[in-house]
Amino acid sequence: MSKPEFKTVKLETPIARGEKTIEEIQLRKPKAGELRGLSLSDLLNLDVNAVTALLPRISDPILTKHDIDDLELDNLVTLAGEAANFFVPKSLKV
Repeated sequence: MSKPEFKTVKLETPIARGEKTIEEIQLRKPKAGELRGLSLSDLLNLDVNAVTALLPRISDPILTKHDIDDLELDNLVTLAGEAANFFVPKSLKV
């Protein structure tokens, strides 16, 4: 069994969740089962609907629908890009 791959993303604009402020999100490389119902091409094209469905499945702390709907665009693009980067084979990464 392979060790999970993680990426920590520092948010440009922190997320306020009640009394707590979330300044960074850790993303875990998804397993095949976490991609059910999603299109790989949509994820690689950074389709908002696909990304917002995937992020709660791979984020720590777990992002809620409300968190994602309230994300600043720069945070959404950064998180989506890092999630999509998990799909690029290591042999193709620079």
